[in-house]
Amino acid sequence: MVRKVCLAVMALAVLVPALSAQTVDEIIAKNVDARGGMEKLKSIKSIRTTATMTMGPGMEAPGVMVQKRPEMARLEFTIQGLTAVQAYDGSKAWQIMPFMGKKDPELMSGDETKEMQETADLDGPLVDYKAKGNTVELLGKEKVEGTDAYKLKVTLKNGDVQTMFIDADSFLEIREETKRMVRGTEREFESSIGDYKDVSGIIFPFAVESGIKGTDQKQKITISKIELNVPAEDSIFKMPPPAPAAAAPPAGTPKTDPPKADVPKADPPKPPNQ
Repeated sequence: MVRKVCLAVMALAVLVPALSAQTVDEIIAKNVDARGGMEKLKSIKSIRTTATMTMGPGMEAPGVMVQKRPEMARLEFTIQGLTAVQAYDGSKAWQIMPFMGKKDPELMSGDETKEMQETADLDGPLVDYKAKGNTVELLGKEKVEGTDAYKLKVTLKNGDVQTMFIDADSFLEIREETKRMVRGTEREFESSIGDYKDVSGIIFPFAVESGIKGTDQKQKITISKIELNVPAEDSIFKMPPPAPAAAAPPAGTPKTDPPKADVPKADPPKPPNQ
């Protein structure tokens, strides 16, 4: 009898990882189906998202995000009349940030590049996660504002870790927590995701509220339009050359610095991966 019990325990120990993986894959499959199904998701070649980012009282930034397969993304947003650009062309991430008086494009840091790579993933980290080199673990169920949700720990190929909360009824994502390096300091962000709408048979979130976990600093993204399979030339994702040097002013002309916008120190949020 003891030997049989031991054998049963050993067999269970072998089966548990397989059962866990099967449960994770089942949740992911239901999430994909809830979003519209794999065939429809894969039919998307590009997405253009028009949104407004609210970063505080009286501080709004209208913006447009364009994502294109296989791994390209470009975000433009305007604050106080100054337009910034952040983009990834599949190998390099770059930006133009006029808020600090800079008009020339510059390469983004390693941590910022990883963030842009994640943004450029049209399907999100769960779809084809094994082929992408990601791992997904089921950490059980939790209540998210009274809603039962599956808690998935997603470890990306680049080492970043995201915790995704999938509604146990709708199987759509309702919360995400991410640890990210910002200017050399690790910070944990959380996002609440909702207001899902149908766009040509595919379900997208139209509202995201995000900020540093444990603080009241919240930034909202309100999406007004999502367009699928829009024309987008690869060239718009490429880093442009520096702007031509301005002609030197006549001798004796007073020097003036470029205007700077009064913007918050926190990085502006980006639309969620679709």
